[in-house]
Amino acid sequence: MRIALLQMTGGIDPAANAATIVQAIADAKAGGAAMLFTPEVSGLVDRDRTRAAANIHAEDGDFVLAAVRAAAAEHGLWVHLGSLLIRRDDGKLANRGFVIDDTGAIRARYDKLHLFDVDLPTGESWRESANYTAGEGAAVVDTPIGALGVSICYDLRFPDLYRALTDSGATILAIPAAFTRPTGAAHWRVLLRARAIEGAAFVVAAAQTGVHADGRATYGHSLVVDPWGEVLLDMGDAPRLGFAEIDPARQADVRARIPALRHRRPIPRVDRL
Repeated sequence: MRIALLQMTGGIDPAANAATIVQAIADAKAGGAAMLFTPEVSGLVDRDRTRAAANIHAEDGDFVLAAVRAAAAEHGLWVHLGSLLIRRDDGKLANRGFVIDDTGAIRARYDKLHLFDVDLPTGESWRESANYTAGEGAAVVDTPIGALGVSICYDLRFPDLYRALTDSGATILAIPAAFTRPTGAAHWRVLLRARAIEGAAFVVAAAQTGVHADGRATYGHSLVVDPWGEVLLDMGDAPRLGFAEIDPARQADVRARIPALRHRRPIPRVDRL
């Protein structure tokens, strides 16, 4: 099965971001893809909280979500919309991913579990918890390319989540991101390969890239990794559409050669000595 990844330099205008994604849906379909993957915060990249607030809406009022659903239906293409900033029913904000089918219906939602609160040596400081509420569960959804386990960016650093996803039948792990350049250069590739190897699963990681209108810089290098840890696609640092092949036979071969998933055992206790 062929998949497409959109690597983009999202900005502060949701309409412009939506237009980029809608065009990518058309191009992905024309390129023979069964599913398109987009990055984290596909609809809005804006560190200015006051300005951003005017562009964050509930699901039923979100312009980008509506545009993507309509384009998915028009072109008959499944889309993993990596995440949007969404106002929840309780008024709080969530960083929420969506799996949208080829009729435009939402098949799954996922609110980012792990929030990025860090101070980097470069002087960058991030406090996602100051704006967003963490999710309370994970999700695996059946798609034309297999059982897709969804996550978002900083989740990558927490392998227990991916164990839960593969224990629940996930054969493909989606990890959309807007990784900073320092952490991306140090950890992005090795962590994605590790998640693929330990779960004997394909990893699909669509990423933001470049210098954004709000001043932040993201790492890019959207990757597709196979269950053996081989990198099938590395999109570098330019915004573009990329394609890769997902072969279920490859996964079956890897899981047969190293049946680590069958050997997993719960840890009954840890003695602190």
